[in-house]
Amino acid sequence: MTKLDCNVTSCMHNADNCCCKSEIIVDGHQAKDCCETCCGSFDENKGGAFTNLFKTPEKNLEVGCEAVNCVYNEQRHCQAEHIGIAGDGAVEASQTECSSFRAR
Repeated sequence: MTKLDCNVTSCMHNADNCCCKSEIIVDGHQAKDCCETCCGSFDENKGGAFTNLFKTPEKNLEVGCEAVNCVYNEQRHCQAEHIGIAGDGAVEASQTECSSFRAR
């Protein structure tokens, strides 16, 4: 599993810079730079109304990865020990990115 730090506090799955999902997906099939990736699991927390009642924040989770040009991508799974998802203030997935992406 990959250690994940997420600063996308506008996402309904974010709690304490961790993700409350057991798995996320990083999109960016044609990506050659981190700004061409995004968190495909992003869901906007409109108005801050979401309160996490069912899942605890996860520091380590499975990361599916469609950014096939990344050195950490092995058979569409992230093999990095640690990644960061950036995009504080995002209102849609395209405003997020995997800041750990490294081109092959």
